[in-house]
Amino acid sequence: MKTYFYFAMLAIIMAAVVSAIFLKAYQHTTRRQYRMQLEDYADSISRRFQEFITNEDYASCLSYLEILSEIGNYEIWSIANPYASEPMNRAMATIEFLDVSQEDYTNLIYSAFLGKERFLTSYSEIHGCTMMSVGVPVIGNNGEISGALLINISMETQDKAIASGKKMILYSVFAALLVSVLVAFLFAGRLSKPVLMMRDTAHMLARGAYDEKTGIKRRDEIGELARTIDSLADKLAKNEEVRNNLEQMRMDFFANVSHELRTPITVIRAYTETLVDGVVTDGEKVRQYYERMLLECKRMERLVGDLLLLSKMQNPDFMVEKEPVNLMEIFAELKRSAGAIAAEKNINIRLVHGRDIYMVEGDYDRLRQMFLVIFDNAVKFSPENSTVHVVFSELYGAQEPRVCVSIRDEGIGISKEELPNIFEKFYKSKLRQNAKGTGLGLAIAKQIAQKHGSDIKVRSEVGKGTEFVFEFAMLKCENNTDW
Repeated sequence: MKTYFYFAMLAIIMAAVVSAIFLKAYQHTTRRQYRMQLEDYADSISRRFQEFITNEDYASCLSYLEILSEIGNYEIWSIANPYASEPMNRAMATIEFLDVSQEDYTNLIYSAFLGKERFLTSYSEIHGCTMMSVGVPVIGNNGEISGALLINISMETQDKAIASGKKMILYSVFAALLVSVLVAFLFAGRLSKPVLMMRDTAHMLARGAYDEKTGIKRRDEIGELARTIDSLADKLAKNEEVRNNLEQMRMDFFANVSHELRTPITVIRAYTETLVDGVVTDGEKVRQYYERMLLECKRMERLVGDLLLLSKMQNPDFMVEKEPVNLMEIFAELKRSAGAIAAEKNINIRLVHGRDIYMVEGDYDRLRQMFLVIFDNAVKFSPENSTVHVVFSELYGAQEPRVCVSIRDEGIGISKEELPNIFEKFYKSKLRQNAKGTGLGLAIAKQIAQKHGSDIKVRSEVGKGTEFVFEFAMLKCENNTDW
């Protein structure tokens, strides 16, 4: 309602100002036109008087004035100029100059004797109404001003016409004001309704109802504001979804950490209580208990270390220290270190490459850790007497040359249902080979790859093995123009 009130007040003020200006202008213009008509009329009579003087037709002059007075409702005075060398003939004068007692009329006649036309509009007590008067000179035969004409006309009719015109203007303004108020009401409703809808939507958004929309479809500033609010609602909904996901991830994270720590802590506590209570006294049994406790401590240490590393890698501000690294050196070291593990299952590591140097920019230790996770999984899930294939290839195209590293095993593979989840924290398959894992290895490997401007692509088929693929931008070799 305030919007409508403001619009209505604005319309009323504008109507009052416009009507006042228009009435004033109408009155001024009407009187100005009336005065101009009177001036033309006076000039015409003055020229006619000059003809009477030239023709010395003095008798017809007074008859002419009487006729004019009757027809035009004018009061016309003719006065001889006593200061002229040849004043107008007395037969043409209707009054003597000395008979004019009113100062205003005297000034008009004096001005006419000086060759000037002047107007006067004032209330006349003699006539009892507002009169308009004009004084014009009359030129004699010798070119001298021989007299003057003083023409008076009542403004009563003119005032009535002006009053009637003012009434019409006021009626028109009043009608326009009513229309303006109605339009203001409609416009205010058109403006305030969407504003109220946006207000209600904002209140709903503040309460957490992020699916709420304004429902306004307009192609103007209000529509643009409504679309902005709807866009904000969508973003809030997405942020809420992300927040819920993060909250769920946080809860899952703590649940998984608790679960992973509960087992070794429970085992250590059980063995410790057994030893403290003296239930086991056999030396060999006691040694086995201590070994198991040490194994569980190492497992917890590895879990905490992986968590700290993953947390560090997931920090957007964390940057790995990069330097030129030869991938062949990393895989030569991995082949030696993983060879012992692979030999236990008689697994062959087959390395295929086109050159001995593949230079990339990266952190040697982090890259080694990433490839070791993949190697460890490849050996862990491969059957005995199989082969792990490591293939280097070069990619050339519109972008800078890249090196592609493929690590493929001949193991049991990963099902389509499990494949999207393998990089999640604490995700472990239910296979016995994965019983001792922390479920963080692939998550850490993915973070390391991303920190090096790469990613990990996975292709797998149950019963036929799994392939992990990496791509890195190659650097030029030293003292060599080739890549």
